[in-house]
Amino acid sequence: MRARFALAFVVASRVASADPARPTPLTNRAGEDWSVLADPALRTQPLDSLKYISLADNPRTFLSLGLTLRERAESTSALLFGATGLGSDAYDLHRLQVHADLHLDEHWNVFVQLEDVRAFGKTTIGPADANQVDVRQAFVMFQHPLGVGIFKARVGRQEFLFDVQRFISVRDGPNVQQGFDAIWAAWDLPAWKIWALASLPVEYAHHRWFDDTHSLDDRLTIVRLERKLGGGVAASAYYGRYDRPNVTYVDAAGAETRDLVDVRFIGAGRGVDWDAEAMVQTGHVADKTIRAWATGARLGYSIHPPLSTRIGLQFDTASGDRHPGDDRIQTFTPLFPNGYYFTLASFTGYSNLMHVRPSITHQVTHDVTAMATWGLQWRETTADAIYLHPMTPLPMTAGHGGAWTGTYLQLRCEAKLTPRIVVASELVHYQVGAAIRAAGGGNSDYVAVETKLAF
Repeated sequence: MRARFALAFVVASRVASADPARPTPLTNRAGEDWSVLADPALRTQPLDSLKYISLADNPRTFLSLGLTLRERAESTSALLFGATGLGSDAYDLHRLQVHADLHLDEHWNVFVQLEDVRAFGKTTIGPADANQVDVRQAFVMFQHPLGVGIFKARVGRQEFLFDVQRFISVRDGPNVQQGFDAIWAAWDLPAWKIWALASLPVEYAHHRWFDDTHSLDDRLTIVRLERKLGGGVAASAYYGRYDRPNVTYVDAAGAETRDLVDVRFIGAGRGVDWDAEAMVQTGHVADKTIRAWATGARLGYSIHPPLSTRIGLQFDTASGDRHPGDDRIQTFTPLFPNGYYFTLASFTGYSNLMHVRPSITHQVTHDVTAMATWGLQWRETTADAIYLHPMTPLPMTAGHGGAWTGTYLQLRCEAKLTPRIVVASELVHYQVGAAIRAAGGGNSDYVAVETKLAF
């Protein structure tokens, strides 16, 4: 890890444990509410004076300051399996974010977050790798009781995290996360949540400060319903439309309009947890019709002896284009994937895919968790390509070779050193199948060590 982890931060963060009434730092820091520190008895940690700065007699009028610093050292033995001529690479991913959350009574708050993201020593640097000083989030939020629920609305640059982040995520795996310039509104009811958004995905650049932008022709709109069914069970569904001015697939190119229908069913009880989701995509690319789909499911059983062990099984499928040259596009688009849904290595993407992954996660101590997984992957159809993350077709695989893509082993360990510092390491070995070997690729190994400080 780089020397940016100043000793002062480490010393300031070393406390025995976090009070259960205190918020936990989230991936999206805008979701935290530090108004609980209006009670001086809860200001027990160093730097709490920055988490709650009173601005009026109203305890809901305050300023909260925060910081997220993540350093990740990565090494890959064969980029893109070596099929495109790229060899090994080792580098450091640096992400520094600072934010201010201003609450003006219980109805209004303004959230601003800046970031500086760099990739030191990386051979090829793209929009997801680096973002010199720029705006991560900047929005105004309003909330007010409405009937038996609460109405909420946000306007400005913001992040969205859908469920387990199969298809729409904050993109925390790569170095640069995904934001949207958006209008978002929701009505939270005791059993229902109804919300909608109209957004322009942010396009990231790293050549100069404050150069991120968006395109008015690149749009994502969604209307979503969520329902609590009781007993730890819930369901959700949404309709969305994703418009892009210029896309290129193996079998089509041009302007794209992709309509999305997604349903999800989750539950937990008696040690069992499950999550199942399906999405259908229709629309068109130029003069070709889109007919694509994907499903994903996770099933787990946890034992608590007192430390927990979870045995899990995951299934994923996504359609590929079965008849190249016809008037249909059947390749599923994973929209805004998070980059670590399979592994942090992100060898393959969520297109033309069949995936099975058994796993075991064990809580070694209260602050240390270890996980081992074994993944097996096939193509949904050999007529389409094998897709690398996020949606890059591997050359010379469409229409060539068998369905078997490969298998991987993932080992991950995560330790919470303090309530504010988490360290993790991950090892992934991918054993490729004959189709990738015939395309010039080979096995690949990935190792990462990450340290994250959040206050």
